[in-house]
Amino acid sequence: MKAVNARKRKHKRPREYRDGYHEGYRLGMCEAVQRLNTAEVEACRPFKLMYVPQGFQAIDTGVTEALQQLVSELVISTPETMLETAAREMPGAVLVMNGLHVFPENHLEQISEIRKLGIPAAIWFVDDPYFTEDTSVICRHYDHVFTHELGCVEFYQSLGVESVHYLPLCVNPRMFYPRRTAPKYKYDIVFIGNAFRNRTELFDELAPYLKHKKVLIAGGFWERLATYDQLSPFISNGFIPPEETANYYSGAKLVINIHRPWEEGQDNRNSFRLPSRSINPRTYEISACGAMQLTDVREDLGRYYRAGYDLDTFSSAKELQQKIEYYLKHEKERRLLALRGLRTTIRNHTFTARLPHLLNVIASRV
Repeated sequence: MKAVNARKRKHKRPREYRDGYHEGYRLGMCEAVQRLNTAEVEACRPFKLMYVPQGFQAIDTGVTEALQQLVSELVISTPETMLETAAREMPGAVLVMNGLHVFPENHLEQISEIRKLGIPAAIWFVDDPYFTEDTSVICRHYDHVFTHELGCVEFYQSLGVESVHYLPLCVNPRMFYPRRTAPKYKYDIVFIGNAFRNRTELFDELAPYLKHKKVLIAGGFWERLATYDQLSPFISNGFIPPEETANYYSGAKLVINIHRPWEEGQDNRNSFRLPSRSINPRTYEISACGAMQLTDVREDLGRYYRAGYDLDTFSSAKELQQKIEYYLKHEKERRLLALRGLRTTIRNHTFTARLPHLLNVIASRV
């Protein structure tokens, strides 16, 4: 028995050493990419800005940390105390994140009073176009509207908003970055997100294939799956915090990105039925972790990443399965695309790279 156990340990150790070597090599390459491609931060401008967070940790933290580098004075306010804080601090402008979900009923009344004080108000919609029933009303109360959704620019302009700007999302590289992870975070295939209809349809079709892989599916409402009994061993129900999400991305061989559907219905308040054309924040977050990404296609994907170079794409469950199988067997190609995606992200798609454009708009019109 001792001899058998010794042989088992002997066979196990080379695999552990090999995996450790590959992990160390990957992280070393990621570190080199980060060191050689850090984007320059624009000089701090003499401007006092008030920021009102939405409660999206990954976005709000990134915005706050970037603004602290980009403006001379940053004031943070809760949605409930916007008017009180603005009247006391008299900032050069107010920036509201999204204005949905957690904002109080008197949100728009507060904004109107802030503007009466002579303080310009800007809002950045980052849930477009999924809540057009609400944003179509909210947008009219602001001096400047920024939207991450390409398809919403003309929509807000048609509602009479004069200052409308396309400002795509991005990533906080201090939260999403390549890191060494514990064994519990290591999977062949990872998807993190809620079970919207298009996602359940895709995973139902992939279930016979995925049940033989090391898979993590995390998020809410996955009991909607028709194949839930087959995939339930791989499902982690509930919200995954950003730091944990980054751990899973960093530990994965492949991360799947599936954009949510835009049609009005169970999960959306898109009563104007605007199609979604822009990529989600997950696109940037996966690549920022140095992970290989397989994503479905949105119209503006090619503006920010090159398919087959920084990441790869799919248009059907069959194509996704074929590409999963291919990249799991071709580690060097998988690693190369992941490193290119990391380089593109940290060069071009961080909050410190995005927000100067927003500041140029709101600060130049004060």
